[in-house]
Amino acid sequence: MPRYICDLHVHSRYSQACSRDISVKMLEKWARVKGVDLLGTGDFTHPLWYTELKEELTEERQGIHYTATGQPFLLQTEISLIYTQGRGRRIHLIVLAPSFDVVDRITAYLLRHGRVDYDGRPIFKIPAWEFVKELKAISDEIEIIPAHAWTPWFSLFGSDSGFDSLQECFQEQAGHIHAIETGLSSDVEMNDRLDQLKGVRYVSFSDSHSHWPWRLGREATIFELPELSYQGIIQAIRTGKGFWGTVEVEPSYGKYHYDGHRACSVVLSPEETKRLNGICPVCKQPLTIGVLNRVELLADHPLKEGREGHSQRFYKLLPLHEILSLVIGQAMTTKRVWDEYWKVLKAGKNEYDVLINATEERLREVTTPEIAKAIIAVREGNIRIRPGYDGVYGVLEIPGLELLHKEEERPARQGRPSKRVGEAAPQRGLSDFF
Repeated sequence: MPRYICDLHVHSRYSQACSRDISVKMLEKWARVKGVDLLGTGDFTHPLWYTELKEELTEERQGIHYTATGQPFLLQTEISLIYTQGRGRRIHLIVLAPSFDVVDRITAYLLRHGRVDYDGRPIFKIPAWEFVKELKAISDEIEIIPAHAWTPWFSLFGSDSGFDSLQECFQEQAGHIHAIETGLSSDVEMNDRLDQLKGVRYVSFSDSHSHWPWRLGREATIFELPELSYQGIIQAIRTGKGFWGTVEVEPSYGKYHYDGHRACSVVLSPEETKRLNGICPVCKQPLTIGVLNRVELLADHPLKEGREGHSQRFYKLLPLHEILSLVIGQAMTTKRVWDEYWKVLKAGKNEYDVLINATEERLREVTTPEIAKAIIAVREGNIRIRPGYDGVYGVLEIPGLELLHKEEERPARQGRPSKRVGEAAPQRGLSDFF
C-alpha cells in the first residue's frame, strides 16, 4: 500500500518570523526536492494568503487541493489562544479543514472574536475547550491538534503557560483531541512515558518558517493509505488505521530540550536544575524549563529507549544540510554545502529517499567517504548531540568521524544563539559552578 510522507504544519510569509520568500510555488518546489508527498497550506485564515491559495490550488480531489502541476496540499492553519484559566495560558493549535467552504466558516467565527489580517497565526482570547467546541459545531471533519505540545511558551504541556493534562486543558472536549504534535524537543519514546497519552497519536510536522529543506519536512508523519484523501488522513489520526509512523529528529536537537539560559550560556539537565532550585547560577533569575524536565515531571514510567515496544513506529533523522554543514565545516547556506547537497541527492529520488534508503556504497559513488559515513551514522543513531536549550538548537557530533575541516572556536555576539560550526560562547553546566 502506498505510503505518504506528510508535513501538515507550515507557515506562509504572513506569519511573524517567517521568510518573506515563502510562496505556494516555493513550497511546492522544495517539497518535491525534500520528498514530502503532502504539505499543509499554512495560515488559511490570512486574507492575502487565502487569496493566493485560491489562485494556486486549482483542483480538488477528495479534500486534497492540487496545484496546476500536481503538488497536493491540505488546508491547514495554526491558531494562538491566550487566555486566563487559573493563570495565564498560551496554547497553539493546528487546525485542518476539508474545504474552502469550511475555511470560510472558521474565519467567520474567528472574526467575531478579533482580526485575522495582521498575522498568519492570529491570536484570540478564547479558551481551548471553547475553541474546540465551536469548531466542531462548524464541522466534525475539522481536526484540531495541539501544536509542539511540550515547548515552554505556547503549548499544551509547556512549563510556562501550559497544563498538566489534556483533560485540564480541553475539559469536556478532550475526547475530540486525537493527536498531539511532538515538536522538535520530544519524541515517541518520551511521550510514551505518560499513561494519559495512551490512545493518542503522536504526529510530527516541521512548523516550518521557511521553504528551505533544512526546515521544511524536518519532521513528518507517514500515512499508509490506498489513495490520498482528507478523510483517509483524518481517520488515520483518529483511529490509527492507516497511520504508519513518524519522522523525528533526535529530541536533544530541539531548541527547548534541556533547561537553561541562552544569554548566560547556561545549559542544564533536569537533575542539575533541581539542585539549583530552578535558578540560573549566573543571573539569579528563573531558568527556562525545557521539555525533558516537563516530561520527567508528568511521566508515569521510565524512559524505554530503542525502536521496539513503543506505541508507534518512527525514524530518527536530521536534515541533510545539517549533516553536510558539520562534515564540511561551513554554514548550511554556503555554496560549498549547496554544491555537495545536489551531489548527494543523486544517490536517491529525493532527500528523504537518500536519508532513509541509500546504501553507504551508493553514497560513496556520489560524495566523499566522510559524508557517506555521516549519513549512515545519523540513520543508525550513532551520533551525539549537545542538547538544545532556551531557543538554541542542539549541536550534532559524530564520534569517530574524521571531518573535512578543523573546527575553530569563533565568538559571536553576547546573547545570540550558537552557530552550527563553533559555539557562540562556551556552554556552562552545573560542574562549572560547583
